[in-house]
Amino acid sequence: MAPNGGTCFFILIVTSAALAQPPDLTAGDKMGFQDIAKKLMMKCQSKGFPLPQMTLLKSVFNSSDLIAADRTAEQSSTLLPTFLQVLTSITPGKNNDPNNQLNLMNTVDKITNKMLNCSHLSFMIQKIKNSSESSSCFLRAFVAPLSWTALITQEDNNLDPDSYDALLWAAKPVLVDVPSETMKLPTKVEGQNMKNMMNMLQEVYKTMTDIQRTQVLKWAKEQIMENYFNCTLRPLPDPQSVLMYHCKPSLQWLDLESLSIMGPYISQLMPEDVDSCPKQKLCEFFLSAQLRSSVGEAAEMGPSLSKKFLQRIQECFSENEFQHHVDKLGRLACYYDAPDLTPDLSQRLLSQLNDCNHTLNPMLKKRLVNCMMSNSSDAKALLSLGNSVTLLSPEQLSALPATNLSNVLQSLGLNLRWTTGQLLSIVRNQLGDKKCDEVSGKDLLALQSVAAGLPSCALKNDKVEEILTDTEALKNMSQQMRKGQLKAMLQGLLGKMNPSELVQKLPGPLLRSISLNNLNKANITSLDQVQNKTWSRPQAAYLAKKMFNLKQLHFQKLNSVLQGVTCEMIDNVSDSSVMEMAQAITKTPQWLSKVQARCATQKLLLTLEKMRPDYLKTITEQELDAIPTTLLLYLPPWNVKNLPDSVCRAFLDKMQMANLSSLPLHAPSRPAITQRALLCLTNGKNLSELTIADVSRLGQLLCEVKPSQIQLMAPDVIKFSLQTMAFCSHIPQLHRPDLIQMVNQTFGNPSDWPEKTMESLGPLLLLDDNTASFLPNKPWMKDVLVFLKSRLHLTSDILQKKLFDLTTAASNAARRKRESKSIIAAFTLNDHEYLLFQIKKYHDLYHVSESSVYLLQLAIEVAPLAM
Repeated sequence: MAPNGGTCFFILIVTSAALAQPPDLTAGDKMGFQDIAKKLMMKCQSKGFPLPQMTLLKSVFNSSDLIAADRTAEQSSTLLPTFLQVLTSITPGKNNDPNNQLNLMNTVDKITNKMLNCSHLSFMIQKIKNSSESSSCFLRAFVAPLSWTALITQEDNNLDPDSYDALLWAAKPVLVDVPSETMKLPTKVEGQNMKNMMNMLQEVYKTMTDIQRTQVLKWAKEQIMENYFNCTLRPLPDPQSVLMYHCKPSLQWLDLESLSIMGPYISQLMPEDVDSCPKQKLCEFFLSAQLRSSVGEAAEMGPSLSKKFLQRIQECFSENEFQHHVDKLGRLACYYDAPDLTPDLSQRLLSQLNDCNHTLNPMLKKRLVNCMMSNSSDAKALLSLGNSVTLLSPEQLSALPATNLSNVLQSLGLNLRWTTGQLLSIVRNQLGDKKCDEVSGKDLLALQSVAAGLPSCALKNDKVEEILTDTEALKNMSQQMRKGQLKAMLQGLLGKMNPSELVQKLPGPLLRSISLNNLNKANITSLDQVQNKTWSRPQAAYLAKKMFNLKQLHFQKLNSVLQGVTCEMIDNVSDSSVMEMAQAITKTPQWLSKVQARCATQKLLLTLEKMRPDYLKTITEQELDAIPTTLLLYLPPWNVKNLPDSVCRAFLDKMQMANLSSLPLHAPSRPAITQRALLCLTNGKNLSELTIADVSRLGQLLCEVKPSQIQLMAPDVIKFSLQTMAFCSHIPQLHRPDLIQMVNQTFGNPSDWPEKTMESLGPLLLLDDNTASFLPNKPWMKDVLVFLKSRLHLTSDILQKKLFDLTTAASNAARRKRESKSIIAAFTLNDHEYLLFQIKKYHDLYHVSESSVYLLQLAIEVAPLAM
């Protein structure tokens, strides 16, 4: 059965309204059909897909040109002119074939008074689906918002499974490519259609934010309760649940089918939800390896949920039985306090630990590796270690048979990261007592993944010519090399190749070591010779100046050469090319500096003001869309303030996607942009009237909102805002005290928080050193802080101190020396240097005991053994 007429007529009303003059933005206003279709079409455009041909358009649209008898002439329309209007809005004046476009418009004139019969929507989708991706991209972009609207607005029983699946396929780009912190899901979906909807939502899981994933889980839970248990979680009375009772808290709803339906969304469950899973069903789910699969696809689960799952699963078996199923744990293995295992079981468990934060259970991997190598060091045993072979100490590596270690390097070498001590041991193991002049090109090729352990003299001998033809080997060798080694190898290569050949053939790290003198000798006369390579900043400056002098500074092709572009070069761009320049440089933000962005914004603004005085005061949505978001962030505060209300929708869409890390922390435009976005959201109303959907549209700007403004919002919006701000990369210093006070008022005293609350809101507490230092020493606190530390952009001395205290607190004097490796491994590699230089500071400032200082010093000495 196809979509019914009422629903599809609603879709056409939405379409017509979107193509009329844009309505004023009000709180809760959703992105319209035209905006979504336009964004999706722009994705097709950026991928270089061609515009659809006339024959395909006729095939898709003409078959649907049936007049709806129950509509007036004023209501009648077709989707073809709508499609062309949206397409034209992203390609103004750029038509692939003028004659073809003229024919299209003639066709539109003939069918203007016809209207699409929506019963043919699924037929249109099938036509699009049967076409190639390149030819159908723009068409799928067009029907995607129509299909999503049909899915979320009509009665589920009006669609047969085939039509429902067609709509799901067509709607998928909306969820993948149109960013939105919240989305509307169907109120009620039954039977197989609900499972198919969840299958599609599982496919787009990785593109969603945590907020969206939580919303999907909540929706799925409601559907499961109503479809399978005939009860509801919705507030009563509710039109969808008038014949249902409210679900009892004790309901065992998380059965095998529910777990399968949710897939990776189980990572959003609350720990108490796991208690709603019957033991037998959870055991079956675990034994089938579906839990490992679901957890593996999910984002990192918090410690509280992970440990809850692990606890319930362990109840399925005796300890001895459970050990034989450790290969099904997936990421839950991160929290498994494994007893001594056999080499075979150690290998099974080790294979599950690759994605774990090594600071959670730092010595577990090391213990498993030692167990696996206790009786054998043959090649098979070494290969079974996988990436964990890097946990072998330099002494262990030196003692391995050279052939066996060579086999491991050939199989795994490129994926491994070694310490300096390990590299030296491996090289000695492989080369024995060979002198530099005795190292052959064949030796270099065999050691390419650990070439960073070679002495510099071995890299510049005459034998280096043997690897000149193997560019992949050169790349592998140079990846981990130190600056001196790179220069030594380059010196050897310069004896065999001229600078021009070096520029064309050398991989990144070696290329960036070429001196400007040799670069000058390379006879570079065209940007094409250097555009697809990665240059150092000085090299980029040299190349940019040379291309500028040669009048070949084409901004669309610069890539890493962009680093060398000066403000003078940007100012020299002709007015007719400024917008093209602005859009080109922002496509490679990794090479664009804040100074360049500011200069480009000034140049663009001056050019636009020449075009039309008070350009920004009278700017249209389409004109605002053309300005790259990165440069929009650099507008002077008065220009931001004067943006007209008519562009609020486009402004908020761009700000939702904006990356504020590209803007200086103290830039005056930050508060100006935040205030303008709030005014757009409220549109004359009070902050108390904003919804969660509204504040979600602020994107990273929510991090900049003043606590006094958040305090004026509704309680549920305050709660949502604080939970969202917990993982902001930056919160203004002046906002932090009031923000932490608001957290205490909203969620209570942190000393009383459960583990799950600390996981979600802990980063806000860590903004204040005093609050962080007085966090309660609860049994789970260390795991939570390790979890949070991996997600924070910056970590303070106080957090390091707190982690140190929690790590050492439980150890008694007899165990401390034995567990010193475990303690130091609780810090990341970058922290080792930090701790080494901070021992005295900790002792003097924080009054760390002499025994703890001794322990830390001892642990630092054995750090290479613990990595």
